[in-house]
Amino acid sequence: MIPAMDFHLLRSSTGFSAIRFFPRYPSPSPLRGRLFIKAKYHRELEAAVEAVERACRLCVDVNSLKNLNLTSCSLAIALVQRSLFSVEGRIIEKKDQTPVTVADFGVQALISLELSKSFPSIPLVAEEDSGFLRSNNLVDPVVTAVSDQMSFNKKSLSHDDVLEAIDRGGKNAFAMGTKPATYWILDPIDGTRGFVKGSQALYVVGLSLVVEGEIVLGVMGCPNWVVDATYKSTTHAQSYRNSSPGLGIIMVAHVGCGTWKKRLKNMLDSSTKISSDWTRCFVDGFCLVSDARFCIPESQTWESLPLSVLYKARIDDDNVGDKEICLLSAFCGSLCKYLMVASGQASVFILQARSEKLIKVWDHAVGMICVHEAGGKVTDWKGRELDLAADKVERRIVYPEGGILVTNGKIHNEILEMISSISSA
Repeated sequence: MIPAMDFHLLRSSTGFSAIRFFPRYPSPSPLRGRLFIKAKYHRELEAAVEAVERACRLCVDVNSLKNLNLTSCSLAIALVQRSLFSVEGRIIEKKDQTPVTVADFGVQALISLELSKSFPSIPLVAEEDSGFLRSNNLVDPVVTAVSDQMSFNKKSLSHDDVLEAIDRGGKNAFAMGTKPATYWILDPIDGTRGFVKGSQALYVVGLSLVVEGEIVLGVMGCPNWVVDATYKSTTHAQSYRNSSPGLGIIMVAHVGCGTWKKRLKNMLDSSTKISSDWTRCFVDGFCLVSDARFCIPESQTWESLPLSVLYKARIDDDNVGDKEICLLSAFCGSLCKYLMVASGQASVFILQARSEKLIKVWDHAVGMICVHEAGGKVTDWKGRELDLAADKVERRIVYPEGGILVTNGKIHNEILEMISSISSA
């Protein structure tokens, strides 16, 4: 296991990245010029960071178009705008009633193309496939969006190129078999309901790498995140919309090297200088359940969870009373909640498994390593680690018993004991 390191991602004049892990010293002084040690999967991490940054830029570009006057747009821009909503102005939904946009498909195609350039033999497990894209006539705007963000010169990116790239991560792309496998896991946009609201909510582009059954690295990009802000609610996050530049972070984790974050490049204002320094992320230090800050899925209520027997929830209120807990307002998507725990903004994310809703691996994989490397813990409600190989052929579904518990680690066992005792009673 690689010891804790200080993490720097440096860009050379040629545009390539160099990831450097410096042995951690107690001195807070800069560590420039010291001999660096490369992490085991440094090449994969470099590629993942670059791909997620480009994907976030694609999301910002697509989202910035939807408020334009349709009559003043070029055909390509008009197609991009139309793809965010149906002709009647309604959000386009898939069969499971979840929303989808051109950015979902564009991100999947872009990241698939970028990763296959450097790692053609590593398969991709991702959320989308091209069937929905074809049937809703959205191929043109996806090609346009992807072409604008490619890192390599591919002037004649065709429909087939994009459709094949999307389907590289689709359900029928390959069969894993029962042995430990190596593959990428991608959630192109976790929290699409937030994405279609523009800057009014948070969403995450999440990418992780599994090597022989173990998650070894993860990268999350959140374009609307406000750096160093303590979120008490979605409304609180929105209030920072017009603050000084600093919206957006990218968070990375590498097994044995910790979790780190830095500001995303300002994607709409190239004149703004953004620091390339990475800072270490740690979970919060709360040791009492009553002091903890909880996140739950937006589709579930506190009253539906076992802990509601012991604690009432106070929304966005730090001044909780006896037998009460602080419940943060819902943020769209699961990965944002993992990001909250990994960055110390929340203490607990708890999700109850439901028979009518499958739990998809891309909603959790990258968040798991970010929380683990930040000092937290992720298990099911029985205290077992999530089995990424439970879906033996496709690796697309996990089956946690009871649900998923994500914590700062300090109160994990206590919450498990509460859940167990309440369930037994």
